[in-house]
Amino acid sequence: MVTDSASWQAGRGPIGFLPAALFRDRRPLGAILVGWLVSLAGSVALGFVLTHARSGGPVGPGAELATAPAPAVLVGLALFSPVVETLIMAGILDLLRHRLGAWQAVLASAALWGVCHSLVSPWWGAVIWWPFLIFSTIYVTWRPHGFWRAAGIVATVHMLQNIGPALAIAFG
Repeated sequence: MVTDSASWQAGRGPIGFLPAALFRDRRPLGAILVGWLVSLAGSVALGFVLTHARSGGPVGPGAELATAPAPAVLVGLALFSPVVETLIMAGILDLLRHRLGAWQAVLASAALWGVCHSLVSPWWGAVIWWPFLIFSTIYVTWRPHGFWRAAGIVATVHMLQNIGPALAIAFG
């Protein structure tokens, strides 16, 4: 099943609360900016709440990476990981879209990524599902324009999402 822009606009389901700009496929730079801001704001808010709710340190994998060389952390977290994860996510979403509606595929993708990241830490998985909800939404929105265009837009948002934590871990 292929998503066309008009049906995706009309059938957002429970993800309809997300900013309308995430469902528009007109301006790639606008999609990147809005996607990054929404993704970052949501994950920072979730991270803050969960960190304080559990009365502990960070909810993600920072300590293990702090001993790695700064260039390796930057390349790994801000370049390699976003590209590889985006390509995997895109493939999974394309498979899901053959069986599910657009919003169901987006929710399933975000849940799968949350579960995968929960293997590192349950709290990390809870924080990660939000950015992957945004990444998945953007991918489904832009997929009618081609795999590489959609994946490129999402990978760029993903890189922007990861650059702050990568810098904090590498030089913190």
